[in-house]
Amino acid sequence: MSVSIGLDIGGTKLMVAAADAAGNMLRRVREPTPHGLDEGLGLLQRMIAQVAGGEPIAGIGAAIGGPLDARRGVVSPLHQPQWRDVPLKALMEARWGCPFFVDVDTNVAAVGEYAAGATSRRLLYLTLSTGMGGGFLIDGEIYAGVRGAHPEVAHQAVAYRCASPERVACECGAPDCLEALVSGNGIRRVYGKAAEHLSAAEWAEVAYNLGQGLRNLATIYAPDLIILGGGVAVGGGERLLGAARQVMERHLRLVPAPELRLSQLGYDTALLGALEIARRGLG
Repeated sequence: MSVSIGLDIGGTKLMVAAADAAGNMLRRVREPTPHGLDEGLGLLQRMIAQVAGGEPIAGIGAAIGGPLDARRGVVSPLHQPQWRDVPLKALMEARWGCPFFVDVDTNVAAVGEYAAGATSRRLLYLTLSTGMGGGFLIDGEIYAGVRGAHPEVAHQAVAYRCASPERVACECGAPDCLEALVSGNGIRRVYGKAAEHLSAAEWAEVAYNLGQGLRNLATIYAPDLIILGGGVAVGGGERLLGAARQVMERHLRLVPAPELRLSQLGYDTALLGALEIARRGLG
């Protein structure tokens, strides 16, 4: 029996799993992400060998932060400074002798949601965590922009509400980005505290700003379904989602409001997506 391998390569944790031909997860391991590139690559190789359990590997899929070149498999994850222009596809295929596929973690997470049953024709997945990102699927296939560019849904400008506008600053350098208002890092910068400690009035601001972003995304993408994951979204729960939904629906004029719901996959969304692209490739 051969297995498929999924990698979720994050700035703080590495998760690796093996699945059988039907997609059933067999084994999984998790380790803290080492600081250095060589240590990280070495640990990934050992984790792959551990979950493979001596079985031949049919394919490997990986989720990692951008930017990256998905076709060539060259990665430079923003939150892992030691990983720059890493030819991950070439390294993994040389080591394991099987196809290797890698894409931006939010694209892969969208595939994970789709594989887990969110089989909407136009599915937009958003993560609100340390940062913010998203992935858009059309009939289960990842949508990419010109020359394979990953659409950066978090870096739209919104008409926001904030009691401390002088503290709004996005790490990308552009003004008024949604990420600077609703991500974990953005919330810390604006409110001086983690999301779980926000007051009701502060949550209301975050929800309003998220709703304005959702209104833009619904208008431009016209999705059937938007799923939100990540620690900020899940921590905010229906308090955040319900208020953001009201803002989105109140400001939509020309397109139907999409269904909006929280992810039920927890921290496994990208790992499940990585297993899926290991089995079927990137399309």
